[in-house]
Amino acid sequence: MDCRMIAVASPSRREYKRDVSEIDLQAYKDVENIAFYQVPSNLESGLSMESETSLRIHICTDHSDVNFLDRFLHHLVEYKEKYKYVKNLLFHGIEWQSEGVQLLCSFLVPGSTVKQVEFQKNVFSTKSALTLLPLSEMLQRSYTIKVVVFSDCRIGSTGATLIASALAKNRSVEEFQIWEDSIGSKGAEELSKMIEVNYLLKKLIILDKSLITAAPLISAVVARNRRMEVHIWGSIHAIRNSTNSRKIVEFLPETGSMKIYSNINSKGLQRIACALAWNTTVTTLDMSSIPLKSRWTKELRGVLERNRSLRVIKLTKCSLRDKAVVYIAAGLFKNTHLENLSLDGNRFGGVGLEHLLCPLSTFSPLQRQANTTLKVLSFGGERTNIGSYGVTAILQMLETNQSLIQLAIRNDASLKPNDVVKIFTSLERNATLRSLSLRGCKGVEGEMVLQAIMGILEVNPWIEEIDLHETPLHFAGKADQIYEKLCQNGSLVLPNDFLNLPLTAPTCCRVFLCGQQLAGKRTLHNSIYECMNPIKPLHMDGISTLETPVEQRACANKDNVNVVFDGNTKLTMCNLGEREEDFALHDFVFLMHGGPCFFMILSSLVVKPANRYPKSIDQIEHELMYWLKFLVSNARRVSQLFLPCVTIVLTHYDKVSHLPEGLQPIAALVQRLREEFHSYAKIYTTVFTVDARSSISVSRLTHHLRMTAKTIIQQVPQVYEICNDMVRILHEWRLKNHKAILRWSEYREICQLNIPTLRLRSRRDNVEKVDARRRAVAKSLHNLGEIIFFEELGVLIMDCDWFYRDVVGLLGTLKSSKKERSGFISKQDLEKILQEKLCNQIQGRNWIAGVSFQGSDIINMLLELELCYEQDPVINGVHVRVELGMKSDSSINVLACSSKSVTDMVRLFHKIIIPTILNLSSSMMFEESVIRSECVKYLIPHRFLQMQQLPLKVIKKILLTLPAESMYDYEHTWSAIESNKRILLQSGSDHARDMLSDDDFHEVLHRRYHDLQHLAFELAVSTDNQQQSEIILETDAVDPSILGIAKGVEMVLQRLKRVEQGIRDLKEEIASLRYYEYHLVTELHRKMDYVMNYNIQLEERKVPQLFYFVSLDNRSKHLVTRILPGMRSLRVHMLCEFRGEMHVVEDQIGCDLVQVDNQAVKSLLPYMTKFMKLLTFALKIGAHFIVGMGEMIPDLSREVVHLLDSSFMYSTAASAASVGALGAAALYGKARNSSNSQNGASDMGEDMKAARQWLVDFLKGQGILTGMDVAQRFGLWRVRYRDNGHIAWICKKHIAAREEEIFELPL
Repeated sequence: MDCRMIAVASPSRREYKRDVSEIDLQAYKDVENIAFYQVPSNLESGLSMESETSLRIHICTDHSDVNFLDRFLHHLVEYKEKYKYVKNLLFHGIEWQSEGVQLLCSFLVPGSTVKQVEFQKNVFSTKSALTLLPLSEMLQRSYTIKVVVFSDCRIGSTGATLIASALAKNRSVEEFQIWEDSIGSKGAEELSKMIEVNYLLKKLIILDKSLITAAPLISAVVARNRRMEVHIWGSIHAIRNSTNSRKIVEFLPETGSMKIYSNINSKGLQRIACALAWNTTVTTLDMSSIPLKSRWTKELRGVLERNRSLRVIKLTKCSLRDKAVVYIAAGLFKNTHLENLSLDGNRFGGVGLEHLLCPLSTFSPLQRQANTTLKVLSFGGERTNIGSYGVTAILQMLETNQSLIQLAIRNDASLKPNDVVKIFTSLERNATLRSLSLRGCKGVEGEMVLQAIMGILEVNPWIEEIDLHETPLHFAGKADQIYEKLCQNGSLVLPNDFLNLPLTAPTCCRVFLCGQQLAGKRTLHNSIYECMNPIKPLHMDGISTLETPVEQRACANKDNVNVVFDGNTKLTMCNLGEREEDFALHDFVFLMHGGPCFFMILSSLVVKPANRYPKSIDQIEHELMYWLKFLVSNARRVSQLFLPCVTIVLTHYDKVSHLPEGLQPIAALVQRLREEFHSYAKIYTTVFTVDARSSISVSRLTHHLRMTAKTIIQQVPQVYEICNDMVRILHEWRLKNHKAILRWSEYREICQLNIPTLRLRSRRDNVEKVDARRRAVAKSLHNLGEIIFFEELGVLIMDCDWFYRDVVGLLGTLKSSKKERSGFISKQDLEKILQEKLCNQIQGRNWIAGVSFQGSDIINMLLELELCYEQDPVINGVHVRVELGMKSDSSINVLACSSKSVTDMVRLFHKIIIPTILNLSSSMMFEESVIRSECVKYLIPHRFLQMQQLPLKVIKKILLTLPAESMYDYEHTWSAIESNKRILLQSGSDHARDMLSDDDFHEVLHRRYHDLQHLAFELAVSTDNQQQSEIILETDAVDPSILGIAKGVEMVLQRLKRVEQGIRDLKEEIASLRYYEYHLVTELHRKMDYVMNYNIQLEERKVPQLFYFVSLDNRSKHLVTRILPGMRSLRVHMLCEFRGEMHVVEDQIGCDLVQVDNQAVKSLLPYMTKFMKLLTFALKIGAHFIVGMGEMIPDLSREVVHLLDSSFMYSTAASAASVGALGAAALYGKARNSSNSQNGASDMGEDMKAARQWLVDFLKGQGILTGMDVAQRFGLWRVRYRDNGHIAWICKKHIAAREEEIFELPL
């Protein structure tokens, strides 16, 4: 053979080898690239080095039919370890036989270092399936090959199927290319299936002769969210039967951009659209210049509704008509992620544009903008006809849209100059649009358009770019001044110091008409309006004829009446007390406001206007006192510098002109109130009496109102001058827009358009500083009472009366909500309820005022006003509920319920709740009561709780009157609750230990210890009579000696010290109390027995010893604890003297004492002093040693306080007669301070002798001379004890019950 054609020297100057046996393995050890080229048969096979790492092999079949390719592949397989650096294999023009494919697969088996295999113009025999099958199996097993390329190999659908099946299981190939082939739809579908399961393939390039392969492949990539670079080309027939390649579709995962260049059939496009619905990798979809039908945009609607990754869609020049754009608009309603939409160059008109801009616009304050994410929008074109519908839609969108940043209307020929002017005028209130392009629009021409653009740039500094290229205005050279103004709006401006603004007196004042229902507030309101505006008519639409024109005006539109202008002064009339359910909200009117205020307190002179029945002076005083206290308390909270100005007005004077006493009592009452409140309010000296229906009658009052308002305005602090301008501007804005609520964005617009001082002069102006000025003006208006400014919420309330009545008043409706439990409700439920209430208002007369309010807005404002709290309904594990008290009572109830102990709940009250309330009002009075727990658990209505609660001090008082052994087990009984003959709650009982906290129960024990100490102190005598004894145990017999009492007192004091350190076990403490009480009561009875038998031989007890006095006033018996000279209506009674069981005798007649003289006081004072002292102390410790006596003491605690004062207890008889005695006294123990018991005994004898002598003389004077007379009058019989011979006067019951212990003596 002639080898000259292939003997080309390599760059390494190595010679050309013609035989495989001549290969130097050592020289080829670094080869990385091997290229196989098929050469004609007239040339020889051979190989040469093209570079140090590249080997070129020429293949042909020699005359002996030996295939050099097979020989070399066999060589590669045999010396595989010598070619360990080979990475790339290229086969060009090779005609493969099965043996060669097998050898290649053997070389590429797992473990090979080859990364890329490329076949160029290869022929895989006539049956490619047989040849490609081993190659497919090899690819399936390989884990090293990264790139596989088939270029013009005519593998067809069969080969594509085999390769696809291999790649479906391969986990190493990252790039796959097929060039200049025709795999057909079957091959494309198989490759798409491969893509669905192969997630490692990074790049796919297909150049097919048919366009049908694009849709299955790209849809599979998109549907499976493969981050795979895709380039699909197709062959397009050109002129002269030639074909050109043109890209059909590409997808770049780095940028998320997918662009379709050429038209795909409609089914293919729909398939791609369906795949995009749930895709997360494509962010930009560009289908410009692809003709699209409405059927495809219908699928695009589903993509817009579901896809969350698409940010940009370009559909420029896609021949879209109205129907197609309607589908796109429908998708925009639910889309929340698309930011850029290009639709210019299409064929839709005004109807399509109207639908397109609908989701970007709002048509009602209650409506929210459907799509708030689209930032860039372009439309227009030479074939687009916007028309009147389209212009209206554009204006509505620009006026209400709050999200669009860039708008482009390109190459439009349908817009007229008037339409362009309207478009720019609508940008006055648009603070979001930054760029507006009208490039190529024919209607942008003329001076009118130029002035409109320049005017809008004066008030809207936010527009950064206006593109007017290729417009008539641009061609005329007039666009340059627009661009110059845009540059000025973008330049820096000098700061404006807000403090340099001039100050002036305010020009507004609030007038409050305060009064109860039917006081004539609304009628007087309208009469004052008529006096101040006699010419200006009121709106009377739809109002039926009533009795008088003034009463007819009372039903007119309230918003047109509550503001009255007296020249430049604005008077805002507010009615307080219109409805009883609004009384609880009055305080919040003052919490938010200061500023100039004037108060008129209205009081009707009749109970009801219909019956003409005059009110009593007490009723009028009650009303005036209520409102004066209300005004004073709230005015002091708002300002301490100015006193509220109050004028008293008496209405319905025409109905009470016949009063017999005239108005003198009322005038005296007002004068007295002026003196009482002179330090808190300025009450005008003149009281006005008017007929509120008559304008003539109220003319004098109107003049007083004008003068007083001017005086008040001059006295209050000055405000910024622009505040007065803003007052009138806001009033006009409210009447024009029929709204009572102003959002912060709307307020900023008003400032930008109407107040140059508060205007942004450049988009580079300091927005924060300008907003600070605007905010300062809003706060000033808030302090003036013109608005309610919620700064954090960005809301301004312009009708305060409406807000408190119809918005805050909605809280009162929650009481009937089934979702409200224990004063708590979930935020979602509350928002739903409030929204329903607002919707009900929309159907009524207040729909305009609150039309832009939402339930969430009300909740935020309630949180701001601290009318509700957003927290868990449990405070430290305790459910707390705050509710209003009775209607006639100014009180609130704070209820607590928990599974915790009563102690924990009470401590929560004292540590958290009460201090919080005191922070709001330090003058609040607290009264603690224990409510029946079932009433709190089942939320029994408030009207039933009066009988189901017990004041804490009453419970303690009851426990203190009980013996120690009864304290722990005492039960309080609750009555049943009935309503309409239906039992709401059965009767029940609770232990006192469960009703009181540990602290309260310990307090009761402390007081009992204290009382025991005092009683022991009273029973003590001189230490000369003490005798030594051992400590008495609880099981030992009671020692009645003085030493025993002293030991008991000492132990009480020791126990008291331990109590002060903390009592932990109530039963143990009560057991100790029982022990000491037993000792002291036993000693008390022993002393009383001793007293009664003192000097027993004296007259042998001819009369009873223990007597007492009762008062007969008010048909009830009360024990006389103080005896004074001149006292009348007293009655003397005797006690049953049975030892240890003394008691009051029932149905005892007694003897009347007409009058007490000085001698009687002198004789009885020592007796009554000692007797009452022992009696009250015994009752305090629960020792009822005289049964029935405690019920006759009117105020036991007060008597004890007096008895504890020793100066009272031991004063002389003369001083006691002048000051008053403290009650009856026992006949022992006067000598508490005596040095020995003998002196004490003589003193007791003298005291007893004087009292007995007075009693004997008194009974003789009453005709009671014998024992039978005593028995008849006092029900007592004289007996003698069998054991000790002592004599006593006892009742019949004791004679019958204790006949074994006594025997009767003759009377």
